[in-house]
Amino acid sequence: MADSIALSSLPIGSSARLVKFPLSGSAFLRLREMGLLPGTTLTLLRTAPMGDPLEIKVRGYNLTLRKSEADHVLVEPIATP
Repeated sequence: MADSIALSSLPIGSSARLVKFPLSGSAFLRLREMGLLPGTTLTLLRTAPMGDPLEIKVRGYNLTLRKSEADHVLVEPIATP
């Protein structure tokens, strides 16, 4: 099992499985309602030129997150063969 890292640290183009998600805050409630739940697979598509925001693909759609939000979402990178 790989080590968990912050979503904001995931290399562009990499896929990961969501491991841990903050349990409080209105922004995090909104993100859970949009499908970010533990065990969900996602891919980091791109970041803005200054690194904020980040765009991920999750459950078949693209979602943009602030870097400050992505810093609190822990993911486990998925090794590609």
